[in-house]
Amino acid sequence: MPPEPPPDYAVSGPRAPDWGVFGPGEVDEAAAFFTANGWATLRGLLSDHEVTAMTDECATAQRQLVAGELDARHGTVILVDDPDGTRTAAFANYVVHVDDLSPTVSGFMASPVLDTFVSSVLGPAWWSDLERFGVVFQDARPSAASSYSRIGWHTDWQSGPNLDIWPSVAFTVHLDATSPDNGFLRVVPGSHRWATPAPYVNVNGAVVPEGSRSALGHTATPPPQTMPLRFEKVPNEIALYAERGDVLFHDAYLWHAAARATSDESVRRHVRGSFYAGTPMGDDARYDEFVKNAAR
Repeated sequence: MPPEPPPDYAVSGPRAPDWGVFGPGEVDEAAAFFTANGWATLRGLLSDHEVTAMTDECATAQRQLVAGELDARHGTVILVDDPDGTRTAAFANYVVHVDDLSPTVSGFMASPVLDTFVSSVLGPAWWSDLERFGVVFQDARPSAASSYSRIGWHTDWQSGPNLDIWPSVAFTVHLDATSPDNGFLRVVPGSHRWATPAPYVNVNGAVVPEGSRSALGHTATPPPQTMPLRFEKVPNEIALYAERGDVLFHDAYLWHAAARATSDESVRRHVRGSFYAGTPMGDDARYDEFVKNAAR
């Protein structure tokens, strides 16, 4: 079972640059911080060699996808701002199911520390390469060739509020350090513990499953404001800057957004996936259940 909510770090914790960052031997502390705030970072979980290998393997898969050398299941236009697929055919922001293509990503998924942390905050959990997009490589650069450079305010559960797969914890392996130069994550600490407005229907009219609202220390505190639809400033939001190789975890109910890079020549790459504690979707429901609710 997930742990009881600890003291409210989001209110009383220091705001140092490494606030929310923990070492591989501090899983308990990271889990407590995560439960209170909705995110936590493990630093040092991957070696420099592993990060380099993962980056190279994902970049190779990205080139192979554009060259037409990979199965079509590794590409997607659902996650990007490219309705007809023209730009995606020339430059791949995403390679989905990249764990099938990268031995280093596959090895990371078997990490005991990863398993321990997810079990600590989510309880019994599952992930499957057959579900939705599997593990994903993302290249979020701002150049004209790119179809993805930023994303507006959202919570992950909004991509499938009609599904009973929740609650969920997402992980992000940062292959590049982040900054205003190449973009960064914006989060609202503690927002994962806010209630979804009654009658638990999102902007797309989909009903949130009853069981998905009680886990991970969610205390159903009414939100102090409505989630913005695009990129507006949110009271109490903070910027999360990552170092190369950091593994960031965030709750599926956490309000978050990704800022666009300020340099057109910059690159921001990462590997991302999710663990779920609800009911598996099944092999025939990977893509058509995705609700593209966040602004690009």
